[in-house]
Amino acid sequence: MPSLNYGENAECDSDFLSNATVAGQTHQTDATRATLTVAHIQMNLRLNVTIWVPNGVTSHVSEHEEGHRQISEYYYQTAEELAERIATTYVGKQVEIDGTDLQAESNKFLQQTAAAITADYSRELNPGPTQLLYDSITDHSRNQVVVKEAVAHAIKNVAIESP
Repeated sequence: MPSLNYGENAECDSDFLSNATVAGQTHQTDATRATLTVAHIQMNLRLNVTIWVPNGVTSHVSEHEEGHRQISEYYYQTAEELAERIATTYVGKQVEIDGTDLQAESNKFLQQTAAAITADYSRELNPGPTQLLYDSITDHSRNQVVVKEAVAHAIKNVAIESP
């Protein structure tokens, strides 16, 4: 179990994993120059959720951590659509590459593009504000707010109430 912040009784860790693989087509214009076109992007997505609760914790605290899991799963439901939308903006992108080893330069660009796609996905997915609002509503499980209602409220109102 990780160390807890002051006032916390348990922890829910949601790890949104993504890995982009980018393929391209190279059209060589001369010995040291080529045009590279992004042709295909494969996104592998995963969500790992781990909940740590110490022995003797109240059921209300356990339910609270389950609320964090529900929020993460809510965001993960649309993760594939988000990844596809992001990837679509890169497909067809062309770049001029040059150098004595065009294959190495092409691979470098494709790896950089994959990293950029993964970073875009992580930035845009962003369940953090919803999780923070949920903790604010529930006072980190210290009040008796119904978890189901707090989860629904946080998801619905994050854009206007984000702390």
